[in-house]
Amino acid sequence: MAGRDRIVHLLRQLEKAACRCPAHSQTYHQGSGHASCGRTTDYAFEMACSNIRYGEGVTREIGMDLQNLGARNVCLMTDRNLSRLPPVTAVLDSLAKHGVAYKCYDKVRVEPTDTSFKEAIDFAKKGSFDVYVAVGGGSVIDTCKAANLYACHPEADFLDFVNAPIGRGKPITQPLKPLIAVPTTAGTGSETTGVAIFDFEALKAKTGIASRAIKPTLGMVDPLHTLHMPQRVAANSGFDVLCHALESYTALPYNLRSPCPPNPISRPAYQGSNPVSDVWSRHALHVVAKFMKRAVRDPDDLEARSNMHLASVFAGIGFGNAGVHLCHGMSYPIAGNVKTFTAKDYNVEHPIVPHGLSVVLTSPAVFTFTASMCPERHLEAAQILGADVSNAKREDAGRVLSDALRQFLYDLEVEDGLGAIGYTKEDIPALVQGTIPQERVTKLSPRSHTEEDLADLFEASLKIY
Repeated sequence: MAGRDRIVHLLRQLEKAACRCPAHSQTYHQGSGHASCGRTTDYAFEMACSNIRYGEGVTREIGMDLQNLGARNVCLMTDRNLSRLPPVTAVLDSLAKHGVAYKCYDKVRVEPTDTSFKEAIDFAKKGSFDVYVAVGGGSVIDTCKAANLYACHPEADFLDFVNAPIGRGKPITQPLKPLIAVPTTAGTGSETTGVAIFDFEALKAKTGIASRAIKPTLGMVDPLHTLHMPQRVAANSGFDVLCHALESYTALPYNLRSPCPPNPISRPAYQGSNPVSDVWSRHALHVVAKFMKRAVRDPDDLEARSNMHLASVFAGIGFGNAGVHLCHGMSYPIAGNVKTFTAKDYNVEHPIVPHGLSVVLTSPAVFTFTASMCPERHLEAAQILGADVSNAKREDAGRVLSDALRQFLYDLEVEDGLGAIGYTKEDIPALVQGTIPQERVTKLSPRSHTEEDLADLFEASLKIY
């Protein structure tokens, strides 16, 4: 009886500590009718994450891992830039030392498209691989997830597993081959999640595949690999961590998300903010605030870059289960409609708005817009980022957080809004239309929005300083 009393006591303490803002006031309340019948919103959340191994030089163990898996024919995926750098060399050395047979695919596109996904899938289907290894940033890891998925479902149409409404969003019911992810950037958190993102060229917008079934078997997080990131790559990767943490922490609570799944297999990977994701997202934000500027400014600062690598994992666990919302939903057409902008430090042959940059440029406007629904969380985030909130009122939350974000971006020399990367007011209708299909993430905004609201947010983001 004492144990039961303690559990009741802890639940009451959680309820007292819960945010009382409009979006989160019910987060810890038990609902009635927990069966799917008769309930419009969800009543449960599920935590899923890859196994994570962290340590300086831990990549040397990958050959033994593949031996332990009984691997006979490994697919190693990377991109052409990385194929000549130490992270890939470290993996190849370990594979050679332990006699692991492999074939290398180094044609992954930075910011992949449906075409580049299909090329990697074709390679995987022809190879009959029994284990996959991805060495790179989110582009490489996401491409490898897709290759594994469709090689294990050779009869599937490409759109079968792509998120609705662009694709059919079918559940994945067949087991996949093991996948080991070796991240070389500190940003996407793809080594922890069941999400693979790509540019759908026909719509000039990003979409993706989201299912716990495609998450890596193991994420091998070796901070030594982050020392090879150029300054702007480190910055833009870090902005992805920042927005993963902020968006997942301020997302619509899981028990306000609809519909309630009729079967647990239908419960989405992005479920809304929840007490477990909150812990990871909040901690990631603390790490970003402490170490990101150092990590960007000094590529040899191993402590800072190591901590940002961990922050990417922390935020990945948070947003991989809670989801993201408007910054990410709006980022997809920003990246997909790129004109001539080429980002510094990215060795690619095509125009590119790096993912983290496309996400963070709208963040001051977005969090001004969402703050009214959960002002306490917005103020807490602002405080973590260094703002003085001692005299701030609830109605000041959006302004205080957006000002903190503007200062953070200014200190890290971020371009002055969408106008600085080639967009004008005339582009806003196309950007809005590219955001509308991103319902998987935009519906997790704590504040509902219209097309007019989206247009206003894009316009407010044309210039941020």
